[in-house]
Amino acid sequence: MSSAEELADELADVRSLNALAETWRTAPDGSRRFVPSFDPRSGGTSSRVLVLMQSPGPQTIAAAHAAVCSEDNPGPTAAAFRAARIESGLARNEYLRWNLIPWEVPGRVRPADIDEGRRALGALLEALPVLDAIVTYGTVALDGVMRHLTLDEHPRLIPVIAAPHPSPANGRHRAEQQRRSVQALQLAALKRPV
Repeated sequence: MSSAEELADELADVRSLNALAETWRTAPDGSRRFVPSFDPRSGGTSSRVLVLMQSPGPQTIAAAHAAVCSEDNPGPTAAAFRAARIESGLARNEYLRWNLIPWEVPGRVRPADIDEGRRALGALLEALPVLDAIVTYGTVALDGVMRHLTLDEHPRLIPVIAAPHPSPANGRHRAEQQRRSVQALQLAALKRPV
């Protein structure tokens, strides 16, 4: 890692998050699996908003060991999210983008994948002490968060705002989809009274 990358990791405090990601790279059966790194340009552990999608997309997976879960990734989903985030006014250093299921899911998402993802989410939430809101994109991310809140023994109650997944495969009502994404991010960015 270059010194510029190390400095970015320290500024965003993603080093501890990347250590957490490393634990997810070993599946329950002991095999290794793909999990991207966290974005050093995000808010890291100081993030106020967690943006949660389903699982790593094909372009992220194709980046292999250099992969980062980021709005800078190539592809239409990242571009649609980035446009909504910029329009919403949510600062890049105020949010962390991640996936409910942090590893590659070959084929269709199964209930067991969501359940394992919700346990990973619990560990991630513990590492985000100033989190004010979660924005879920798509039904898998929303289901995982709701399962976390209703199945974990002592969940931390955090406001959750659901938006449609920005994937071009989810193409019906694209203008509404964009408007809902922008509005969800604006709501999440609001400062909450303490």
